[in-house]
Amino acid sequence: MPNQWFIIQTLSGQEHKVKESIEKRIKPDEMQDYIKEVLVPMEKVVEVRNQKKTVSNRKLWPGYVFVEMLLLDDDRRLIEKPWYFIRETQGVIGFLSDPPQPTPTEEVEAIKSQISAAEETEKPKVNFAVGETIKINNGPFLNFSGVIEEIDPERGKLKVTVNIFGRNTPVDLEYWQVEKA
Repeated sequence: MPNQWFIIQTLSGQEHKVKESIEKRIKPDEMQDYIKEVLVPMEKVVEVRNQKKTVSNRKLWPGYVFVEMLLLDDDRRLIEKPWYFIRETQGVIGFLSDPPQPTPTEEVEAIKSQISAAEETEKPKVNFAVGETIKINNGPFLNFSGVIEEIDPERGKLKVTVNIFGRNTPVDLEYWQVEKA
């Protein structure tokens, strides 16, 4: 039977430790024939701290690690060696289902394409809506307030109407230059 994707539930915040532990122990425990890939889905998130744009990574599925492995034989029975290998990894609570059920490959491929798309674009930590009032916290319009007129998620920009000297003026700003008022 070919390798299949399984979802492992981990202790909160332990996803990377579990991934590293599994990857580190594959060779010494002779698990190369069973485990092919270990994945912790992440995306880049942009936020502003102390007037500076910072990019951090956020887990798409906190508390879960995806593993492509050979866990079921041709009769769909559990193979004990890889099952115990995963279960005995520090930080692992268990498989998502009991008995473990494979996750459809299409779902994992969709997750992977979401990850690769997220690598090229930076998502704002905060979501904005048209008509919402925001405060500008960076650039020449620092401390001005404005109303969002348009949102361009592709470019990560907002068109904001700011009242300058008694006149409404449209201004293009990036997500990270504003915060909710």
